[in-house]
Amino acid sequence: QVQLVESGGGLVQPGGSLRLSCAASGNLFRIFDMGWYCQAPGKQRELVAAITSGGSTSYADSVKGRFTISRDNAKNTVYLQMNSLKPEDTAVYYCNADVKERLWAGVRDYWGQGTQVTVSS
Repeated sequence: QVQLVESGGGLVQPGGSLRLSCAASGNLFRIFDMGWYCQAPGKQRELVAAITSGGSTSYADSVKGRFTISRDNAKNTVYLQMNSLKPEDTAVYYCNADVKERLWAGVRDYWGQGTQVTVSS
């Protein structure tokens, strides 16, 4: 089994910053793409940022220039540095990872439990 545990959410004022972390544990033969998604009340879950095992990144247009995704492969951890936060960034943020648990296993998609980010004055 694989577990993804997020941390770092909270309440922040507009213009502030937060850093989210997501640590993967369990059977981790290889981790491929990792990413962050967000889901606001009444809306569908959507991709915020993604990073490949080689470090290539992609971002939603709404966060380009404000958010930075990174990963530490030695620690099986992905980060999301969130700067210049806006009220519209308020959502539950979920970590996602594509994981191969064993040499002979296929790649499976795993999700964290989510962490709340609230941007409000």
